[in-house]
Amino acid sequence: MLDRRHVLIAAAAAVALPARAAEGDLIYANPLSKPSDIAGWKMEGEASVDFDTGRMRLKNRLSPDQGQASNFVLWNPAVFEGDVAISWNFRPLAEPGLAILFFAAGGINGQHILDSSLKPRAGVYDQYTQSDLAALQIAYFRRRWPEERAFHLSNLRRAPGFELLAQGADPLPDVEDMTVEAYRMKLLKTQAGVVFSINDLSVLTWRDDGTKPTPHKGSVGFRQMAPLEAVYSDLEVRRITQTFIEPE
Repeated sequence: MLDRRHVLIAAAAAVALPARAAEGDLIYANPLSKPSDIAGWKMEGEASVDFDTGRMRLKNRLSPDQGQASNFVLWNPAVFEGDVAISWNFRPLAEPGLAILFFAAGGINGQHILDSSLKPRAGVYDQYTQSDLAALQIAYFRRRWPEERAFHLSNLRRAPGFELLAQGADPLPDVEDMTVEAYRMKLLKTQAGVVFSINDLSVLTWRDDGTKPTPHKGSVGFRQMAPLEAVYSDLEVRRITQTFIEPE
């Protein structure tokens, strides 16, 4: 949990870093509607993947009683660099659990995320945060533990390490109260920092002060903590053509 000093820093950053950016050309689009859409993707850990409803559904195969061994990450091998907007549709079907998107992910020495020189990974969280990976991550549906279900927050973190960069209130309802087909997640990732929104509602903002290295190039990966079941669709990446614009 952020202490009062960090909350004040985060609030100042939110003022300093505007919440919108001008988006340009579409550089990647994937409907995630059929098995061929994830040809070449890499599953780490054990999970079932199907497209029975025309969207990618992910669910753990191992019992949550096995702890971290029951969790998984599905990597898209495409590499995105520079200032980009990453967006995707998300709809949880069953909880509890937790959903994360890794982004700008690769080896600490610039290797591709699937480079064979990197240490083996199988969905265990420390293999992604306390190992040889550099990445940012947004945890945007945190319902695994009672304290997460009691007070919904989205967390932005940086690896290597478990550094909490920013928090914001998570507007997503519980599964039983959801009335829409999907929620649109969006990350604006630039040299200046990160803005995360859900259905165009700004959730959190972080300004990179440059005191520590931040990855600016890499792949994205969908992570779930068991026993979450969720569907994903319409992954898009667009170039950001202009620096952040002051909100009206």
